[in-house]
Amino acid sequence: MTNPQPDTVSPADPRRTLRAAVGALICVHAAMAATRVTASLLVLQQGYPEWTVGALLSLFAVAPLGLSLWAGRLADRHGLHRPLAVGVAMGAVGAAAAVLSQHPVALSFAALATGGAVAVAAVGIQREAGLLAREPSDLKRVFSWIALGPALSNALAPIIVGLLIDHVGFRAGFVFALLLPAIAWWLGRQVPRAVVTAPRAAEEDSRGRPRTAWGLLRMVSLRRLLLVNLALSACWDAHTFAVPVLGHARGLSASSIGLILGSFAVAATLVRLAISRWAEHLEERRALRRAMALATAVCVVYPWLPGVPGMLAGSALLGLALGSVQPMILSMLHQVTPSDRHGQALGLRMLVTNGATIVMPSGFGFLAALTVPAAPLWLMGSLVLGAQLAARRIEPAPG
Repeated sequence: MTNPQPDTVSPADPRRTLRAAVGALICVHAAMAATRVTASLLVLQQGYPEWTVGALLSLFAVAPLGLSLWAGRLADRHGLHRPLAVGVAMGAVGAAAAVLSQHPVALSFAALATGGAVAVAAVGIQREAGLLAREPSDLKRVFSWIALGPALSNALAPIIVGLLIDHVGFRAGFVFALLLPAIAWWLGRQVPRAVVTAPRAAEEDSRGRPRTAWGLLRMVSLRRLLLVNLALSACWDAHTFAVPVLGHARGLSASSIGLILGSFAVAATLVRLAISRWAEHLEERRALRRAMALATAVCVVYPWLPGVPGMLAGSALLGLALGSVQPMILSMLHQVTPSDRHGQALGLRMLVTNGATIVMPSGFGFLAALTVPAAPLWLMGSLVLGAQLAARRIEPAPG
């Protein structure tokens, strides 16, 4: 395996840099999560139908489709601070719009802006984190901490927003979201401003044409890695869809369904903490394939797990499997792509993931309606099993 080749001057204190980067990612992501929860509840409280909520939620994933590749080029060319500044500005403007007006049009704009903010900032932060690593085990450790950012924000933001809505009002939830980008910017300023040393010629091919992210798809290992990432992301979405549907069919209470979903999130968080501790003992491909095998097995048997205890155990096992793959995939992505184009590769990955997030839930709904509620899980288990071949054949870039 090749060691990552940084193209910026290394910061003096990598641990401090990593803490600041993770903190900034948590704040930007939490601003989006807080806006998402507050806007969803507000739309329902205003009497709009459930499909309106679904349409609003889909908007959070729309902006990343158009911004991810641009964010990757921006990060490769300017480092962390430029994309973080753009993400912070987008998050602040989106949340401010929701503070000023709770009309559905304003909420839709807030969804687009805060969703896009995460895409732009996350690509820059992930690229910066990769520069802190000096060997593959460092990559796994660094990205296990980076992966904790969305997990923690998704766990904490809804709780805080719920309390604010109950005790102050809906506008308070949006004000909370508005404050977070400012904190993210302050944390980002704690990261030393690196000098990008990659030559501008690296942005052109041998014929002098601009090198786009789509050109990276000529790399076979990257295509295989993105295929694996897509299958595992879809499996995550299938679990999120299937648990409420299966729970409702079994007559479970809302609190029980929430507890089952919570067990998945807790397991995903714990496994990422474990990876940060024992990263040097893990080999990416082997760990990835084992996680995929476990995910396949759980998807197949999940519909027959008995009662709440069975579903709790199944969700926790699936959380362990799927929670472990993001650090591995991000680590491998940095090894199969050129160091001067990591930002573009990260943007391409985010584009693929968000595209699946928009399409898959609707597809799961139609599939479950036409067949049985467990069908999405079985389908995703089959796809993950098929992706094992691609995972087995991923190789690091030469050099």
